[in-house]
Amino acid sequence: MKRKILAVLLVLTLVAATMVGCGGQPAAEQNGGEEGTVYRVAYIARAQSDSFAAWLANEMKAAAAKYDDIELDIFDGQADDEKENAAIENAITNGYNAIIVQPNNGEAQRPYVEQIVDAGIIAITTNARIDGIEGASSVDADPYVQAQVNAELAIEQIPQDGRVVVLKGPSGNFHADERLKAWNEVFFAARPDVTIVGEDFANWNKDEAMQLMEDWVTSQGKIDAIVSMNDNMAAGALEVVKDDPNYKDILSYGVDGTAEACLLIEEGVMTATCLQSAIDLAELNIETVHKLLTGEETQVDTDIDAKLITKDNASEYVEVYRERGLITE
Repeated sequence: MKRKILAVLLVLTLVAATMVGCGGQPAAEQNGGEEGTVYRVAYIARAQSDSFAAWLANEMKAAAAKYDDIELDIFDGQADDEKENAAIENAITNGYNAIIVQPNNGEAQRPYVEQIVDAGIIAITTNARIDGIEGASSVDADPYVQAQVNAELAIEQIPQDGRVVVLKGPSGNFHADERLKAWNEVFFAARPDVTIVGEDFANWNKDEAMQLMEDWVTSQGKIDAIVSMNDNMAAGALEVVKDDPNYKDILSYGVDGTAEACLLIEEGVMTATCLQSAIDLAELNIETVHKLLTGEETQVDTDIDAKLITKDNASEYVEVYRERGLITE
């Protein structure tokens, strides 16, 4: 039976101003902030075309459903700073009790998250956090460690005098920059014999990674390994060489631990990834926003764990995704 990965894209619609509670007050204020209060939370997703961002949005919805006093609305930033910033402004205008932002470009969203704080609304940045905003909380993972666990493995696996290509995330993105920094400091510093024969921005995007890999295969020929800052780009690069016997032993490393990556690792196509669990990230985000809304906490900055996934344990994660309906036979 052929296994399929279910699309996890959500159909998202911006909430109109008419959805604000009576008299323009948020639901929690209408209920007096006492028993029976329902807190309205907006989640601004980076881009539903990004497999991890789409997975995270789905898991945020599932995590919020466990709380009777949280009503979550999700908005799609469409990988566009202007659209994401407009969605943040709309959420502020519509009187949400809390706004969780997954930045497309942290510095571009920074002034808009500051507007959330200035409006007296609870603000959380996630995947990736925006540091240094007084009054804003954050829920994230450590991107340096995520790349480090891969880089340490690659030191032992990439052959002597290896030729590698590097797929980078968006310029200025905290996760993209920190993962690349870890690869440079942990792997490339330890392996001066390795040559980078291609390096460019693919912006988390599979199609962009495929185009770059097609160019590199044509211009460079032999490539021993793909160093990618996320799974989506690694999968795109692997798609280009999947039927070429010259690349049957190519190594590849990513981050996220997506269903697709875990299947590729289980099948021996991809080498390793670091789990950035959207399940854990979503649950921690909703737990955090609930603590902030109810006054249990006033400031939270926390990270999820980074777990390495290889051929030895990929099947465990495939089973988790199958149980959640993300992989079907």
